[in-house]
This record gives sequence, structure tokens and C-alpha cells, in this order.
Amino acid sequence: MAGLVLAVLAACSAIYSNHGYVPTDKDLEEVVVGQSTQQDVADAVGRPSSIGILTGSGWYYVGSRFRQVGLRAPVEIDRQVVAISYDDEGVVSNVERFGLEKGQAVVISRRVTDSNIKGLSFLQQLLGNIGNLSAADFLNKN
Repeated sequence: MAGLVLAVLAACSAIYSNHGYVPTDKDLEEVVVGQSTQQDVADAVGRPSSIGILTGSGWYYVGSRFRQVGLRAPVEIDRQVVAISYDDEGVVSNVERFGLEKGQAVVISRRVTDSNIKGLSFLQQLLGNIGNLSAADFLNKN
């Protein structure tokens, strides 16, 4: 009987999984706005999973956290995007971290050389898809 109770309790406990990669604030300290190049960023935090539509316009690091309870479908509970924008010469012009609050993209931190934020509509689309993706989309179904 105790084994059955333990099995039921184990089935009801939440399982958390992370997908993607978002550099930490400590890693991003090595990226100097106005000085670091794309190669410097690649050396400091690695290459991104997404690159802006315009050539060299920005690198986007995306990370999501999912929670699954029992046999229910996984639910995305957090998504963060770090956006690193470059000027025409390939030098970092903006470093921003976006998260979600009530389904809306919000800026968590920002280091910029000017106020012209590029690629925001891309980020809004990326963060706005919360709930439209399932963990099965990321899992290998062999």
C-alpha cells in the first residue's frame, strides 16, 4: 500500500525542464556596449540560436522553462530573450534582456548606446507565442 501511495505522489509532482540558452548577467558583463564585436560576443557567451532578419542586425538568445504535472501536457512558465544589437560596423550597440509579464514582453535590463531599439517586433512575436508552443515541439520523437 505504501508503494502505491508513493507512486501516486510521484506522479503528481511537477517536473521542470529548460529549453534553449540565455546567457547570465555575469557572462554579459564581458560584452561592452560600443566596444565589443560579434567575435567578442561569440567568445564571451557563444553564438545565438536566432539571428535578426537584417544582416548583422542582432543576435537573440532564447530560453524557456516548462512545468509538467503527471500526464498533463507541459506548460511554458517562463521565457527570456537576450537581444544583442550591432551597428553597421559590427560593434555592439544594445544589450537587452526581455521577459514576460501577464503575457506581454517587458524589458528586464537594457544597456544601449542610443534609444533606437531595433528588432522589437521580432521580439514581441517571439515572446508573444507563449502558450502556442508545446514541449513536444522541442522533443525528439524517434
